[in-house]
Amino acid sequence: MVIRVVSIRLKVGPKGQIVIPKVFREAYGIKEGKEVIIEPTERGLVIRAPVDAEKLMEKLRERRKRMKGRGVRAKLGDLRSVDLEDEFDEGVP
Repeated sequence: MVIRVVSIRLKVGPKGQIVIPKVFREAYGIKEGKEVIIEPTERGLVIRAPVDAEKLMEKLRERRKRMKGRGVRAKLGDLRSVDLEDEFDEGVP
């Protein structure tokens, strides 16, 4: 689920902390005690939930099954032009 919001204004606490609103935590699977990833970008900071390793492995297995029999044999050098985040970002908010 992707929530479309123009912007939301949060106050930063004395230790630099912010509270992620419940609607966003629920939508993106961010749970108490779990980690989040903060990435600096040209437009600002991006806060996201880390990728679940089990879900990623299952996606890779499914993709491998779909690709089997197509005669696709990529060489390591061929992967330079592939953006793996785009390849496996199907359905991820």
